[in-house]
Amino acid sequence: MTPEEVHHKLQGAFGEQVLAFHSETRDPAIVVAAAAMHDVGAYLRHDPELQFDLLMCLSGVDYGPGKTLGVVYHLFSTALRHTITLKVEVPRQDGEVPTVSDLWRTADWHEREAYDLYGMRFADHPDHRRILLPDDWEGHPLLKDYQVQEFYHGIRVPYMGDPPDVGMEIYRHQDEEQD
Repeated sequence: MTPEEVHHKLQGAFGEQVLAFHSETRDPAIVVAAAAMHDVGAYLRHDPELQFDLLMCLSGVDYGPGKTLGVVYHLFSTALRHTITLKVEVPRQDGEVPTVSDLWRTADWHEREAYDLYGMRFADHPDHRRILLPDDWEGHPLLKDYQVQEFYHGIRVPYMGDPPDVGMEIYRHQDEEQD
């Protein structure tokens, strides 16, 4: 099934919850209302003509300071061999997307990563906590307006000055050869 056909099928089932279709990109994408993501995901997974049984990737996106945050879902049907990309956008402050971790198990860790690095909230996630950074880390470091904390447990966080010399001599030598 082509992305256009998937879009048409979703529009028929969800109407205004399907916000846009971007067909001019390398990976055509369907933009869905964030609140409808779980229902749309369940439909895509269980409809016999679609059978999107594999969530290949779930990524957080920061569209810039003062703009929205987004989540991008790349789905694949192992039975029918077709793909689709879905996108949702939410406000930077208090934006929330329903979890799809009950539909695709791999979403569990992907959603936790998007939370950890972007601050995305996933409603009804079974284990909504950081996955990469310590629990007491301040902020979400992949936000474009993120301010690095000066100290973490008494250790200066942003490294100031030249990089350490340990192991760097090989890179300096390679740079000299290219000049």
